[in-house]
Amino acid sequence: MPTLPLTLRLFRYVAFAEACSWTGLLIGMYFKHVAATGDLGVKIFGPVHGALFALYLVALLLAARQARWSLGTLVTGLVCAVPPLATLWFERRMFSRREPATV
Repeated sequence: MPTLPLTLRLFRYVAFAEACSWTGLLIGMYFKHVAATGDLGVKIFGPVHGALFALYLVALLLAARQARWSLGTLVTGLVCAVPPLATLWFERRMFSRREPATV
C-alpha cells in the first residue's frame, strides 16, 4: 500500500500537534484565570501554540497544493485553525475523503 506524500503526512502531524498545544494552552488558561494558581502553563504553551499555529498554516497550504483541494476546502482549513481542536476535525474529514487507491 503506497504511503502518503511527505506534505500530507506533515499536515497530519502538525494538525495533531496544534490541537495538543491548544489543549495545553486551555489547561494553562484555566489554572491562570479560574484556579488562580499561576500562569506557568500559559507561559509555556502560549509560544508553543503560536509556533504550531503558524506551522499549521504553512502545512495546510502545502497539503492543499499537493492534494489539489478547492479554495473552499482551503478556507475551511484556515477557519478550523481558530477554534480549539477543530484542526483534528478538519484533518480527519480530509483524509476520510481520500480514496483508498490514492492513500
